[in-house]
Amino acid sequence: MAAPAPDPQPASDPVRGTSPGPGPVRGTSPGPGPVRGTNPGPSTTPDADADAPPGPDPLTVPSMSAGPDFVLRPWEMSDLPLIREAAQDPYIPLITTVPSRYSDRAAEEFVRRQWDRAATGAGYPFAIVRSRDRRPVGAIGLWLRDLPEGRASIGYWMVPYGRGQGVTRAALRTVTGWALRDLGIPRLQLFIEPWNTASARIAVDVGYRHEGLLRGWQQVGDERRDMAVYGLLNSDGPVDGRAVASN
Repeated sequence: MAAPAPDPQPASDPVRGTSPGPGPVRGTSPGPGPVRGTNPGPSTTPDADADAPPGPDPLTVPSMSAGPDFVLRPWEMSDLPLIREAAQDPYIPLITTVPSRYSDRAAEEFVRRQWDRAATGAGYPFAIVRSRDRRPVGAIGLWLRDLPEGRASIGYWMVPYGRGQGVTRAALRTVTGWALRDLGIPRLQLFIEPWNTASARIAVDVGYRHEGLLRGWQQVGDERRDMAVYGLLNSDGPVDGRAVASN
C-alpha cells in the first residue's frame, strides 16, 4: 500500500504509502485540461465565508476503466461492505480514516468524507470495483493539497480479497496516466513505508522513481514512521497504459 495522507491526503494498498499486499493511496478533476487546485477546507464562520476569496472549484470524480476487469468510480453508499472488510484489516485503519471499529454510521460518515473531498476540491477519491459482479475491492485517490506547488499525491489500499490480482498496479497506472496526461499535473508522489516492498515494486513498475527516505514523516498508529518517497514527473515520459474516461 501507498500511504495516503491524513484525511484528506496521500498513498497505498492499505493506503498510506505502505502495507504488505497492494495497499492504500490518495487524489482528480472533471475532464481533460490542467486541474486547478488549492487548499481544501471551507471557512468555519459565516462572516469569514462572506469575506473570504472564492474557494477551489468542486471536482467531478469520473468513472475510468482500469484494465479489462476493474473500474474506478466515485464512492457510493452501497460500498459499506468494503469498509466493513477494510476495518478488520490490522493496517488499513492505522493509515486511513477507515473506522477501526465498524458501524454502519461510521462507514456512512467515511463515504460522505470522500464526497466532501471532491466537493471542496481536495482531491479525487475512487472506489476500485470488479467489473463482472460490481464488487468493490479497494480504494485509490489523487490528492491535490499541494497542487498550487505543482505536485499531487496518490494513495491507495486494497482488502485481502482483491490482492494478488494485479488490481493495484492497474489502478495506479490508470490514475497516474490520467493525472499526468489529462490533468497536466507536473509531479506525482507516493509515500511508502520502507518495509512495504510489494507496494514499492508496484510503484517502480508503473514508472515512479525512489527518491529518498523521509525520517519520521508520518504518524501511523501511536508512532512516527519513516516513509520512502517515490516521484514521477510529467516530463519523465509516457506511462504504460491509458486511462479511458467512460460515461
